[in-house]
Amino acid sequence: MALRERPLSPHLQIYRWQLTMVMSILHRISGVLLTFAALGLAWWLLALDAGGEHYAHAARILASPFGLLVMFGVSLALMYHLLNGVRHLLWDMGWGLKSPTPIAPAGRSRY
Repeated sequence: MALRERPLSPHLQIYRWQLTMVMSILHRISGVLLTFAALGLAWWLLALDAGGEHYAHAARILASPFGLLVMFGVSLALMYHLLNGVRHLLWDMGWGLKSPTPIAPAGRSRY
């Protein structure tokens, strides 16, 4: 029985980067970041419940320049993920998918 070479499946090196590809990748990355942010929120809530020194420690970390930078990044990830989800919902309903100019059939010029 002879071994046949199997066809190679397409890979990212074959495709040109497109806006929708980048938006999909960023949506997944923002979702992963928001998962870690949820763990940070749970940590903050536990510190709030513990009160006293635990909450003061959490407040110091969040008020530090690094903590503020992390909170800003989480805010950006949350807004991007939310708005990209709304865009995806609108595209699923068919909004914004019409081409502004007619597309010529293959092999024929519009001119």
